[in-house]
Amino acid sequence: MILASLVQPLQAQPKADPTPVAPPPVTETKAPYDDQLLRLAEILGSVHYLRNLCNPGKEDAWRSNMQQLLDAEAKDETKRKEKLTAAFNRGYRSFASVYTGCTPQAVVAEERYRNEGATLATEITARFGN
Repeated sequence: MILASLVQPLQAQPKADPTPVAPPPVTETKAPYDDQLLRLAEILGSVHYLRNLCNPGKEDAWRSNMQQLLDAEAKDETKRKEKLTAAFNRGYRSFASVYTGCTPQAVVAEERYRNEGATLATEITARFGN
């Protein structure tokens, strides 16, 4: 009997599943002011392009403002960061496709966008933020 138990094949241990386990899907958080934030990012891109078009000194403050916005609002949220960056780039490209030189219309557009951006920033912080 002892010999019979030694001769019996060993039961196979269950193998580990070789397929990697996918990480849980990243849930995207949506703040109640995201639509306004996307518009603000688009305005920042527009103003960044227009200011540099009309200012021979090449101003980078608007890109820095956008980076601060990304750091504050979407630091660890890849999808949200991508959406905000896409909005900035859309604003930049929309004016790059129309204006190749500084014109009086470009100056007026930059001023209007800057005013709209200031209004949006004020409204967002007054209603939702610190």
